[in-house]
Amino acid sequence: MFHVGDRIVYPIHGAGVIKDIETREILGEKKEYYILKMPINDMEVMVPVGHMNDVGIRDIMTKEEMDKVVEVFKNFNRAPMPGNWNRRYRHHQEVLKSGELTEIAEVVKNLEYLDLQKSLSTGERKMLNTARQIIISEMVLVYDSTFAEITKCVDTAIQNSGVLEKEEES
Repeated sequence: MFHVGDRIVYPIHGAGVIKDIETREILGEKKEYYILKMPINDMEVMVPVGHMNDVGIRDIMTKEEMDKVVEVFKNFNRAPMPGNWNRRYRHHQEVLKSGELTEIAEVVKNLEYLDLQKSLSTGERKMLNTARQIIISEMVLVYDSTFAEITKCVDTAIQNSGVLEKEEES
């Protein structure tokens, strides 16, 4: 069980700090909830304490672990993506649900690259923004930095990797 002040990750929304633990009655059933304060958009999220294993709640990464995620952005190689939009979207959605940051970093890098090649669809653009938010929210807490500083760090790492260079048309 986590405590007030702990920094945890809720995979679908990103990382946050437990602001409070409250008992609330919803649909006639009383349950305990973690109230998470997210570092992005001053959002608060309620997470049922009894379902934390089901939703994949975990401690935030160490700096050493997060450095490996940053290396994914710096690496020129891109993970293979399904060519079909629907398959690619479903694959990326599963990666986001997993909460595995190195794989989410690959999704960000791949979608940034794809956006340069051809404009992303609305669904993929939203997915890119969500994936970036998940990573950046945890990086803010791990590196004890600001949203703007971390965003710049991620953008610079991706840009310097060369992955965003547009392929020449043959």
